[in-house]
Amino acid sequence: MDNFHFVLLTVCLVLWKSVIADIYLHNPRGGNNRLDEENRNVQNNKRMFDSQNNNRGGYNVGSLYYYVGSTLHIEWTNQHSCSNPNSHCEIILQYMCDDQLRDGASTNTIPLNPDDCRLGNCNTDKEYGMNENYEYYLNCRSRRRNKGLFIADQNLNNRNRAINTRQNPNGQRYGYECPEERDYYPYWGPTPWMDIAVLTNDATRCPYYRAESANVKPRYGCVMPAEVLQENIGRITLPNTKEECEVYRYPSNDPDGVLAEWREVPAFGIEAPDCRETQFSRDNHLGNGIGGHALVYNWTIPNTVHENCAMRIRYNISTGDYNGWNTTYNTDVDAQLAAKVGLSENEADQRGFLFENNPEVKVFSDANFELQLAVNTAQFGRTFEDRSFAFAIRPRPAGTEGKTISNLNVRGKRGNIVQVYPSVEYDFIPNNLEMGTSNYIHIQWTGSNTNNPNNDGNGQARSDRNNIVQLGDPTYDEGSLTRFGPGAVYGKYGVNYPAHAVNSSFLGLSEEDLLHLAFNSPGHFGGELSQLDDAGTYFDLGLRMISQEGTYHYMCTRNNDFSNRDQKGRITVLPYLTGTQPIGLGGGTLALADNKAKVMVEPGVFPTLQTLQMEEWSPDLAVGSGTLRSEPAGNDYASNFVVIRPENVMTQNGATFTVQMQVDPDASNVEIYRSKSQDMASWTKIPSSVDAGTASFQVDQGGVYVARSHQNLGPIIGIAVAGIVVALVVIATIVYFRRNPDRFQRLKSGARKAERSVQNKV
Repeated sequence: MDNFHFVLLTVCLVLWKSVIADIYLHNPRGGNNRLDEENRNVQNNKRMFDSQNNNRGGYNVGSLYYYVGSTLHIEWTNQHSCSNPNSHCEIILQYMCDDQLRDGASTNTIPLNPDDCRLGNCNTDKEYGMNENYEYYLNCRSRRRNKGLFIADQNLNNRNRAINTRQNPNGQRYGYECPEERDYYPYWGPTPWMDIAVLTNDATRCPYYRAESANVKPRYGCVMPAEVLQENIGRITLPNTKEECEVYRYPSNDPDGVLAEWREVPAFGIEAPDCRETQFSRDNHLGNGIGGHALVYNWTIPNTVHENCAMRIRYNISTGDYNGWNTTYNTDVDAQLAAKVGLSENEADQRGFLFENNPEVKVFSDANFELQLAVNTAQFGRTFEDRSFAFAIRPRPAGTEGKTISNLNVRGKRGNIVQVYPSVEYDFIPNNLEMGTSNYIHIQWTGSNTNNPNNDGNGQARSDRNNIVQLGDPTYDEGSLTRFGPGAVYGKYGVNYPAHAVNSSFLGLSEEDLLHLAFNSPGHFGGELSQLDDAGTYFDLGLRMISQEGTYHYMCTRNNDFSNRDQKGRITVLPYLTGTQPIGLGGGTLALADNKAKVMVEPGVFPTLQTLQMEEWSPDLAVGSGTLRSEPAGNDYASNFVVIRPENVMTQNGATFTVQMQVDPDASNVEIYRSKSQDMASWTKIPSSVDAGTASFQVDQGGVYVARSHQNLGPIIGIAVAGIVVALVVIATIVYFRRNPDRFQRLKSGARKAERSVQNKV
């Protein structure tokens, strides 16, 4: 009986996990089709896109802007596992920009008939939210679906357009999204979405993803004028091939009918997407990953300057019950399933092991009962989605070139963990920010006045408000959280009172900035501010350069309920540059902002995902830290110290990766040395080459790397050569006199006479 329950439970879990799954975008704020609503459930889950998520998710509308080249912390939660053998998983991050893209003012779905929109133009009617435009959907609605795709036993009722898919057989409309493009990646037809990254369980597919991305590869489609498609909705079916398109006309029997056109849509002309392994997440756990850290991707904002952009995240999760990557419309999936359970096709059919909705299977051949499985074939190989609200991408201000800009935002919404689920409570993001001196921070957040009225929180009901003040000092010396020396620690996580204004040194900002952070004062004048009720929902401190080193702990005075939840953060300003980049099987590059150090990993070098960290220390900092126990051989430092973590061997089968360091071009006889960062007592010379002020070398592990010059290497070599010559002369002389002893005796007699002569003279 125990074995019976084990088998039954396993089968149910494997199938159930393929049916229930969600993904929610927390930063930037994901809407999950929500707009500005007090209800806990989304009012219209067809407003903008097909999320297939729980309707409780999502945040109310709120927009931000980001500078080109700044780092944005994208954070999400997904219901089921990634980087786990229980399922196949891809996370796809994309963005789009368009003059007419908007969040809208109504929760109604944008109409299909332009006559129902203001001025007969739905693209410009700002009452409705819109990402993809009307012409895009109209073309999708008129295009023949890809009939090579696997549809299982789903009945599409002879619906043959791209709006009909296995996951959406009836062609339900969600805004102007194209269902076929939503369900499959990379999509073969035109799309307005530019790729940011593909995170996958199987990084061997990365070359394919990068090569097929619309960022770098053009798309083609069969098109007709929008007015013709609009007038003949349901009658035109545009082909998917060039040959068929060029002879297609409507009406087909009218020689004067409108001819279709096979049109190229150029690639976006931007870099191919980043592609690497997904972070690990567990099944049935809509939460954080390993170590309690949130699932994140650090996006470097591209040079796509535009005031109207949006981001989407898609979560493709597939069962292992059939080979989704090699399954088409004519694949015998039942045969695959029979082979997996070890039965002949005939016996599998008789016992109910079929790929169909809610099959009844006879688990034991000698038991006369069956078990019904909760299978929905529309949800085996399923895509979930969330999208951000509109945001702007703005040019980097003059004078910030070559500097890192870190975005510091607030995610979450009002309420306790039960009330906001599957969204999250307030937190600063990133919660633990590390940055180097002379770099920039952009502090900005947004909120809402229309949360559920019963949600817990402080201040006026329904409202989100935030601020930043430095935490009070620790009550005793706890040492430093910076890398070197005692450092300066400002505030302490364990206390819940802010620092007195006189003692506040938060990031070295001016008193005016500290007042703005505390009271949300830019753009606001007076009012009740003890709990920030009269402050606005949006706050922007603007760009600030940070030059004061130290570790700063800070809080939000309104939302820091010590009894059940807190809102605190930490910023560490380091006296050196630092950078982080996850790199896996697909390879990648990590470079510091000043381009003085770079790590380049070829595909296949790392067998698993590695989170590389790199730091750059000046020689004075390293020497004065007390960590440097001994200096490597040489006369002077020809570079900064470059620290790469992890410091263990990261490669397999003897493979290596490339490190490049900037060295003094005037230094002579440069050599590279390696040690451990925790105890720089012993150094190993690393073979390297130096060209035009750049040293390159191959390694298989992290550590501390530094270049040393050898100023006296030439004279040392000369002395060594002279010594070798003298030694050879001595050896030759000994050999000569051994072979000629009579001559040695005469020389010895002469030497004695010379000795007596010298003594007499002395």
